[in-house]
Amino acid sequence: MKKQDFIKSVATAAGLSQDAVSKALTSMIDVVTSELKAGNEVNITGFGAFKISKRAARNGVNPRTGESIKIPAMNSPVFRAGKTLKESVR
Repeated sequence: MKKQDFIKSVATAAGLSQDAVSKALTSMIDVVTSELKAGNEVNITGFGAFKISKRAARNGVNPRTGESIKIPAMNSPVFRAGKTLKESVR
């Protein structure tokens, strides 16, 4: 399902305009992104949690040349599904 399809489905289910749902979804994504940038975790009860995973620097290998390279430390976003979501998908 693409973003536009998701917006149409939510608008139909909630009885809202697609424009209103699009603005709400964009705002939600912006808030989650800004909170993760600040190092905070975002918990949505019954759905799941968004958090940042810190990856340590490590050595890797360039597959084309076989040359050893250094991969820098980085933060990576992670989503952990909540219990209600897991049970409903099973």
